[in-house]
Amino acid sequence: MKNLLLLGTGTIAGMHLAEFGALHDCRIVACADSLPGRADAFAEKNGLLNAFESLDDAIRWGDFDAAINATPDGVHRITTLQLIDANKPVFCEKPLAPSFGDAIEMTDAAEKAGLVNMVNFTYRNSPALQMARQMVIGGAIGTLRHVEAAYRQSWLVSKAWGDWRTEPGWLWRLSRAHGSNGVLGDVGVHILDFACYGANDEVASLRADLVTFPKAEGDRVGDYALDANDSFSMTARLKGGALATILATRYATGHANDLSLALHGTQGAVKVETDGRSSQLFVSSGKGVDAHRWRRKNVPPTRRNARAFADALISGVNGEPSFRRAAEMQRIIDAAIVSAESDRTVVLA
Repeated sequence: MKNLLLLGTGTIAGMHLAEFGALHDCRIVACADSLPGRADAFAEKNGLLNAFESLDDAIRWGDFDAAINATPDGVHRITTLQLIDANKPVFCEKPLAPSFGDAIEMTDAAEKAGLVNMVNFTYRNSPALQMARQMVIGGAIGTLRHVEAAYRQSWLVSKAWGDWRTEPGWLWRLSRAHGSNGVLGDVGVHILDFACYGANDEVASLRADLVTFPKAEGDRVGDYALDANDSFSMTARLKGGALATILATRYATGHANDLSLALHGTQGAVKVETDGRSSQLFVSSGKGVDAHRWRRKNVPPTRRNARAFADALISGVNGEPSFRRAAEMQRIIDAAIVSAESDRTVVLA
């Protein structure tokens, strides 16, 4: 049995409890949170016997095999490096870090220490995405020519999640001074991984546009300057030659949390749709190509990220998505920011 420390007890922590709680050979035995009283309250609510008000205290205790890093984005680097220094494998929330420089430092440290390292790109859990990727790899749609990927949310319009105007928990996502890279850094990292993984290809060059819309008087709510991007769009050339169009927005009225991916090839196409809970795969192939018809394809369950991390801990062989993969996605994000600010195409080395 592998024992885990859950670092950070915010909203995402409940998802980790559910995911790892479903495993028979890996369990969360302790939590830590720097906000006074928060770890104790979380532990009592969820039946954990050990709670700590600092990572230092948890490491001194030390009775855990690995850690889940569910802290805010801006402290992923310092906390992950501290865990690596303590020789603890890490399963980190996305994005791995706010910049490529920080992400690659974390990657190099984990690899040098020989520690299992993974990042929770949750949409890898989509069976439809996994099947689409296998069809691309197997040549089922021929040579890939065009990729369309979109991540649509509407929480800047809808109050289904609460009201960002009155609930400070949302405001950090809208403020660069509070560690946000906007929708690009928050969910853009998901759709970039979704697109590149599904296409089994990588970005060679890109041109991006980032938009921050006026949302409040003076573009400010209290201490929060609302200056982080709300929508982004990108055109990219993939290394294999295909053209990709990728977007993410918080102003997709009518959409709660929807991802879509279309992969168009010379002999067919596949489309993936998911809301994070369920996913669907549609295929146009054979005679359907000439008739412009799509059919829904049944897909088998896939191994989820929590299971992959547990398997990596047990085998000692690193799983995917790894820190290095997450660092590469951050490199694309950094390039997109440069492209938008300079109004030019950026070539990735």
